[in-house]
Amino acid sequence: MKQRTFRHELKYYLNLADYLIIKKRLSTIAGPDEHTGENGSYRIRSLYFETPDDKALLEKLYGINEREKFRIRYYNEDTSFIRLEKKTKINNLTNKISAPITKEECEKLIAGDTEWMKESENGLLIELYAKMKYELLRPKTLVDYMREPFVYRPGNVRVTFDTKISTGVNSTDMFNAKTPMIKTHGEPVIIMEVKYDNYLPAIIRSMVQVQNRRVTAFSKYAAARVFG
Repeated sequence: MKQRTFRHELKYYLNLADYLIIKKRLSTIAGPDEHTGENGSYRIRSLYFETPDDKALLEKLYGINEREKFRIRYYNEDTSFIRLEKKTKINNLTNKISAPITKEECEKLIAGDTEWMKESENGLLIELYAKMKYELLRPKTLVDYMREPFVYRPGNVRVTFDTKISTGVNSTDMFNAKTPMIKTHGEPVIIMEVKYDNYLPAIIRSMVQVQNRRVTAFSKYAAARVFG
């Protein structure tokens, strides 16, 4: 079995001034990733899974050291590239594994048709099937946001700025562009995420530092669940 690789993940709330300063710094040495459009950003839509007793949400709120969550994700309304993901967090380190899934498979899964999953050669899909059977894991919450990424190869660093975070209240209709969405915050929010492997290069560390900004435990999923 392939050993899982865990990464560091730091999150910060930024104001507009912070964002503009850090973006200008990063643009001198870091570039975009493969999903980025002409405007330097892309839209992400995720559908998160949850148990009837809100296991994933409560573990997040209680700060449990070892926890996981499943989601389906695609970018810029492009349903030809969809990923099933499991994100694991252990002692402030994160691991993400993903596998391709088709739109038709997603629609079956969301509709409650899951028996086909147990015949899959996709190990992650089989794991999700088992947890849907024995933990009653189900599609629960839609989350949308815009992401502006910067990639710095040394240290495998990604710095991203997430804005326009919204959720579909009591809806799992992830492929409907007209699904009603509401903002998770009354005021504009910018979340900076800094992800890296074993070390954060000093040049990046200095670029993302801003006064009076501390690491936060912000969760888009938890913010969305405030609404249902």
